[in-house]
Amino acid sequence: MSTPTGLTRTPLRRFLDYAVLGVLAFLFILPALYLFIGSFKPSDQVLSGLSGFLPTHLTFDNYTNVLNSLDSDSTGYFWRFLGVSVLLAFVVVTGGLFVNSMAAYGLSRLKWRGRQAVFTLVLLLMLVPFESVAVPLFYLFNDQRNTLFVQAIPFIANAFSVYQFHTFFRSIPPSIEEAARLDGAGPWRTFFAIIVPMSKPVFASVAILTFLTQWGSFLWPVLMISDPSVRPLPLEMSVFQGQLPPDWGQILAFGVLLVLPVLIVFAFFQRWFVQGVASSAVKG
Repeated sequence: MSTPTGLTRTPLRRFLDYAVLGVLAFLFILPALYLFIGSFKPSDQVLSGLSGFLPTHLTFDNYTNVLNSLDSDSTGYFWRFLGVSVLLAFVVVTGGLFVNSMAAYGLSRLKWRGRQAVFTLVLLLMLVPFESVAVPLFYLFNDQRNTLFVQAIPFIANAFSVYQFHTFFRSIPPSIEEAARLDGAGPWRTFFAIIVPMSKPVFASVAILTFLTQWGSFLWPVLMISDPSVRPLPLEMSVFQGQLPPDWGQILAFGVLLVLPVLIVFAFFQRWFVQGVASSAVKG
């Protein structure tokens, strides 16, 4: 079968496309490369211009010093800060997958009066930035300050996650659910036994995006957390960075430790994440 003339690409055009993409990829990776190399260099060599990219005088002292400096009751414990962030991310991701997927299933596959109005409200909520509701939430949860509960509960239900699930569920053929109903399956069994196994890509996509948002959460902990025992890792990094005089080598090492769990999660879910993004782009 011949390819339409308008869709063919000459070798020169293909080379230019890859060259542009390669340059853009290089520009995007430069900050991460500087972060990684700088985390192994002495502080006085980190802010040294382009020479900061040269892998010279590398040492693990910055990582050792970060872990040693956060290992007492007065400074707090690095592993406790990490554990708080991991626990919050786990609660928000798992709770969000359950709540938002079920909400999207009810909006996309079940027929009930007012469904379209509720979905329109969900779309409108996507336009509301968190900063605009942070102060009302602050007064609403003021009695729950310095708790793990207050750091997780406002972020489990998410309008954008509902929209992602809704878009994917709408692409599933109705004949699958009709066959399940003929076999005697109700909505709950249909959802958990049929819809969920078919929706691994969108579950992975939502899980990664939710994890990224929760892991980097900063504004809300700043407002609600003053107790070091429940302080998440991004907030502790801000406190660590504010110490004088700043040690930029240790700050970059702290940044690598903060980013590392994100890379691990993305590497684990990458295959399903790409499938979810591609299916949403095609079917949405």
